[in-house]
Amino acid sequence: MCAATLHLNSIFDFSYRQNQPYNQSAFHSHPNYEVYYFHSGKCNFLIGDRIYVLAPGDLILMNGMTLHCPKIDPNVEYVRSTIHFEPKRLQPLLGTQTELPILQPFQEMGNHLLRLSEKARTEVERILEHMHDQNTRHDVVGSFRARLAFVDLLTLIYELCLHPLEHVNAQSTAKEKTVQQVITFLETHYNEDVTLDQVQKHLHVSKFYLSRMFKEVTGVTMFEFVYRRRINQARIEFVLDPSVSVTDVCFRVGFKHLAHFSRVFKELVGVTPVQYKKSLTATTVQ
Repeated sequence: MCAATLHLNSIFDFSYRQNQPYNQSAFHSHPNYEVYYFHSGKCNFLIGDRIYVLAPGDLILMNGMTLHCPKIDPNVEYVRSTIHFEPKRLQPLLGTQTELPILQPFQEMGNHLLRLSEKARTEVERILEHMHDQNTRHDVVGSFRARLAFVDLLTLIYELCLHPLEHVNAQSTAKEKTVQQVITFLETHYNEDVTLDQVQKHLHVSKFYLSRMFKEVTGVTMFEFVYRRRINQARIEFVLDPSVSVTDVCFRVGFKHLAHFSRVFKELVGVTPVQYKKSLTATTVQ
């Protein structure tokens, strides 16, 4: 099995049945929407302050700017299909007289998991396969039919969200529920001077046990999670207000020293905060 990543005239990016190994510590975000379909494997998916224990056939709607990361079992092949898209670039295909607000689930539900029925799962997989088959024709007609199939998928998702299937926290173990509580606490206090003692006091669980359990379930330490959450929030702040200063964002997201903020930002994003701000300005100008 191999992955096929397709760039359909910049309207969306489609990775079909991708099965390459995943960087376990790669919390990430992106300024667009995502449709994520889980074919097979064993995966805890962290999105913001939630943990989803996935089952084959699960479909996730995602606001990409929310920090997210799959924690997979490396002993089980991890197969997924993903579609990233920007609503504005999709609009010309939808036209101005769209009868159904098919993007409403992404706009109003934020990050949402659908556990599909067997019938819905079969239909989603059929559409994904059709998108892949059409685009691998490498001609204009195939590319256009792949886009139409994507609109069909969005329409199906809209229909499923009108009558939501029981959207699950999946059957979380006691350990996963405790880690979920930790993530919720960290999500609320990420921009404060969080300590293990505070988390222990809040949850009434040994901090040593919490540390070990958090790493086991998520693949990162609590403080790696906090740093990544802070940097993700900094990116959001820069996107929302390109004129905001690096210093203001540094303190706003919980760092005490600008040099530390800049160093961690570059480690996680690949560029300094100043370079990141410039890249946003350049994109806007274009």
